[in-house]
Amino acid sequence: MNIKNISILKIHQGLKKREFSVLELTKEFLEKIKREDKDIGAFLEITEKEALEEARKIDQTISKEKDFPVLTGVPCAIKDIILVKGIRCTAGSKFLKNYIAPYDATVIKKLKEQRVVILGKTNLDEFAMGSSTENSAFFPTRNPHNLERVPGGSSGGSAAALASNFCAFALGSDTGGSIRQPASFCGVVGLKPTYGAVSRFGLIAFASSLDQIGPMARTPEDAEIVFEAIKGKDEKDSTSLYLDYLRDSKFKIQDIKIGVPKEYFIKGIDPQVEKIIKEAIKKYEERGVKIEEISLPHTEYALPCYYIIASSEASANLARYDGIRYGTSFCPVSEANSSLEVYLVNRARGFGEEVKRRIMLGTYSLSAGYYDAYYLRAQKVRRLVKKDFEQAFRKVDFIFTPVAPTPAFKLGEKTNDPLSMYLSDIFTIPVSLAGLPAVSIPVGKTEGLPVGMQIIGKPFQEKAILEIAKLYGDSGDNSENC
Repeated sequence: MNIKNISILKIHQGLKKREFSVLELTKEFLEKIKREDKDIGAFLEITEKEALEEARKIDQTISKEKDFPVLTGVPCAIKDIILVKGIRCTAGSKFLKNYIAPYDATVIKKLKEQRVVILGKTNLDEFAMGSSTENSAFFPTRNPHNLERVPGGSSGGSAAALASNFCAFALGSDTGGSIRQPASFCGVVGLKPTYGAVSRFGLIAFASSLDQIGPMARTPEDAEIVFEAIKGKDEKDSTSLYLDYLRDSKFKIQDIKIGVPKEYFIKGIDPQVEKIIKEAIKKYEERGVKIEEISLPHTEYALPCYYIIASSEASANLARYDGIRYGTSFCPVSEANSSLEVYLVNRARGFGEEVKRRIMLGTYSLSAGYYDAYYLRAQKVRRLVKKDFEQAFRKVDFIFTPVAPTPAFKLGEKTNDPLSMYLSDIFTIPVSLAGLPAVSIPVGKTEGLPVGMQIIGKPFQEKAILEIAKLYGDSGDNSENC
């Protein structure tokens, strides 16, 4: 059986025609992971026993059914910051190295209702704080296209697993670009839904006003299938919303107007990345799409604004990790001189350098003397960034930008320069601050490394941006009315 680049739809058709069983398919993926993941490091945990058991159950069930959900029997991987009941969930941190999830996240519950096969939990930057998956407390993940390069982050394990053909789709989480940037670096499709479109219940929190779970897949069609399965209101997440009013995704190419922000093609962007993105935009223009240069004037302030807000929320969310109330203890109480010493030792040993950096930045920003100067001002800037998009969408239907200013960089290249690392998310962060949906699609390569283009839509326009994404690889005759 050839599982290379196999899509969800092909798996579904194969299972319906009895060309292979779920068990055969699952074994094929697991064998490939066991053979090749030692070079990639995509998985923190492979749930082989559970996957094989589930595959056998699904085969027994679908043998009696003519029709079953598209995702039934499809092998997938889950970022190790999303809870799967009975499976270890570390968030890439030593603090949670022994934590077994006591319940399923809502998205996992929904996928289990579709009867997917979960192959394992993927690596990530600790608590999703990073852009390279080098900040994992366990080991770094490598880019399948070039093992000397990073896969992006923080969902680098999910992107690498998908690009390595270790699974048919994966779930990631996106706070400032953590689905879209690794999707770009690894040459897969990554969708960050509108804030509130997918429940965050069961997602270990980083920055609660920004975090969003989303699918990573081979094609826009596959990403849409997964999104349809996991979206919607959840009573356990007060920020989630009913999506009965999703915007109409039907449109004619000649009526579409695409905005290209001039602030995204600036000094510092890799010339080859700029060339590839502009060539991709030109392909849309050749098919009848109208292209218009627009301005998002507050883009330059988005990066510092994001790191103040996200770090502030992280410092509050991570306050519970002290090794006493919550998380692994690294300092036996019997050996400590005081409870304060236990607390300080646990947090010093439990957190990695990047997490400590963000906790300190966030705590400082929220402190009494600096709250107005930093956190409050950052929230005002966030509103301006959001307003920029609102004004732009009065003129255009969608916005096209690069996902990252460069292709995947080398392992270790930016670990000693945090600011340089943060700049790799400069094109994804404004979208997160505005809470908008965006998808990264692969549009070319430079020196063998994938380059992704970002398609941004209005709130709850996931279906529409995925339809636009489909147009890039669709040269059929039916594209006049999508």
